[in-house]
Formats: sequence, C-alpha cells, structure tokens
Amino acid sequence: MTTRTLTIIASVAAVLFLVVVGIFAFVPNATLILSKGPIVVLSGKAGDQAEDPFDGCRASRVATGSASIGGPFELVSEDGVTVTDKDVFTKPTILYFGYTFCPDVCPLDNMRNADALRLLDERGYDAQAAFISIDPERDTPEIVKEFTDLFHENMIGMTGTPEQVKAASMAYKTYYKKQDGDPEYYLVDHSTFAYLVFPEIGFVDFFKREDTPEQMADRVACFIDAAK
Repeated sequence: MTTRTLTIIASVAAVLFLVVVGIFAFVPNATLILSKGPIVVLSGKAGDQAEDPFDGCRASRVATGSASIGGPFELVSEDGVTVTDKDVFTKPTILYFGYTFCPDVCPLDNMRNADALRLLDERGYDAQAAFISIDPERDTPEIVKEFTDLFHENMIGMTGTPEQVKAASMAYKTYYKKQDGDPEYYLVDHSTFAYLVFPEIGFVDFFKREDTPEQMADRVACFIDAAK
C-alpha cells in the first residue's frame, strides 16, 4: 500500500470522525446505532431543529433526515394485483420488510406489529400493517397472503419481481442478502426495522426490534393525534 493511499485513508477516517463528533455534539446524550443497512439512528432530542409537528412523538431520529427514507414503488399485492405506494398507504401503516421462510425474526416481528394494531383498534385508532417480501423467488402472492393472514386481517402482503422489490427496499434504505447454500431452503439476511408511513406525508418514524407492542401503539397514536 503506497504512502499516498495511506494518506487518503487517514483523511477519510478523520472526516468521518469529525462528522460523528459533530452529530453527538448536536444531539446531547445521543446513541449512534448502525444496522447492516445504511440507517444511522440518533436516540435523544436534537437542539435547534426546524419546527416538526411530530417531534414530541419521536423516540429517535435519522441522521440523514426523514425525507431521505421512503418513496414511490410498484409491487404485486397478495391478491395478485399490481399496486403502488399510494394504493397501499391509505391510512397510517406499520411497514415491514422480510420473508415468509424466515425461521424466527419475521414471524415474531410481524406478530408484534399485529399486536400493536390490536391495541390501536381497542383505543379507537384506524391503522394497518404492510409486509413486503424481500424473497420474490419463493414468495408468490398466494404464499404471502397465507403468511399475513396468520397475523392480522388488516395486514397487507406484497411481493413482486426482483427489480420491483429491490427498488422498494432501496427507497426505505433496507438491507437484504440471500445466503449461499441450498437453492430451495436458503436463508436471507435482512434489516429488521419497521416503518411508520402516513398517506400524503410518507415516512414519519421507525421502530426497532426491542420496541414492544405497547410502545409502538403509544407512538403511532401520538403521530395520528399530531397529524389531525
């Protein structure tokens, strides 16, 4: 490795260090969380932020800003119909990316999301959940429907072509990678954030795996109230 290359690497590292230090100085008591995906989470309240009607509802914030997450997509619904994001997000939605052959994480996370919906329904809030498969090779619309029906009647399942799924995943900054191995019984590594998406507004917040159904329901209710 040449001296010039080492100098460039050192310079890049120094810049990244200054960026992280600057973020932590801006957000007191912040906790930097890195996932396999490119999301950087800051836990804690920011200082002088532009006015945000949802600020009191957020438990964390994305360093790159909420506007950098989400966007239009076109997928195939569990009923075999082509749908867009506008067709799906007709009410506050808890969105999750996973796959039906997932042995543990996806069933647990989607059950938690469904439990949060039930709590919201008990409190009189109208919301839904959505599941986007990141395994389109195996997850047909029929299989996705069988999966979502296990959890909640208001959970919408989607799949699509590999290109459609990749585009949706990139819009929401998620990570997934098919593992090598058996061509039929392979696993897929993937990020595990759930996203809260509002019609007309788009992405407003996210949930981590450790968030409970009660915590999710409380925050979703807060966002719904703040949006009125």
